[in-house]
Amino acid sequence: MNIVRFEKVCKEYMLGAEHIQALKDIDLQIKEGEFLAIAGPSGSGKSTLLNLIGCIDIPSSGKIYINNVDTSGQTPDQLSALRARTIGFIFQTFNLFSVLSAEENVEYPLLQFKELSVAQRRERVTKFLDIVGLSKFGRHRPNQLSGGQRQRVAIARALATHPSVILADEPTANLDHKTGDGILQLMKAINEDNGTTFVFSTHDAKVMAMAGRLVRIEDGQLIHENAVMHA
Repeated sequence: MNIVRFEKVCKEYMLGAEHIQALKDIDLQIKEGEFLAIAGPSGSGKSTLLNLIGCIDIPSSGKIYINNVDTSGQTPDQLSALRARTIGFIFQTFNLFSVLSAEENVEYPLLQFKELSVAQRRERVTKFLDIVGLSKFGRHRPNQLSGGQRQRVAIARALATHPSVILADEPTANLDHKTGDGILQLMKAINEDNGTTFVFSTHDAKVMAMAGRLVRIEDGQLIHENAVMHA
């Protein structure tokens, strides 16, 4: 099943007096359970592509389907609701609330799910902090955690909403090599154990090597795509 489908998607915007064509005629399908890397140099369009998948931005033309839902013409509120229930986000800067504990950060996106009871929210928080190996750090605030631990909290938060796809924008960029490798291994294990779909925006060779499929983008166009062979 395709989680994401792009059909002839273009994205244009004005930067001062300059007309920028960020994406040009993108056709892309992302299947359930993929571990996909989108690679390209700075300014290539990979972050724009990720923002479109995440319904943070809308295309200038073309069609985007998320879980077979056509996002064209949807209101900001409709897109927000779709995003909340379908897409998880992991950022290179972690984006945690400094005044909240690890538990509270993981629980925060669940507060808009009115069908969940307090007990059900707590159950999810406990489950996903355990999956990322932070059961003993639930009461810690971000400033009491290492960079790797903060990224693990961000992964638990992304998983807690049971999203169809998790978008990871340079998730290892602010981590040292050893910690970054550990975070990658964790996400790969989650992908393999739970079938969670991951899409990375990256220029990290290790992320590309670990990906099940690699899509390269340059000057707003997909220039190469291949399955990555692992020994």
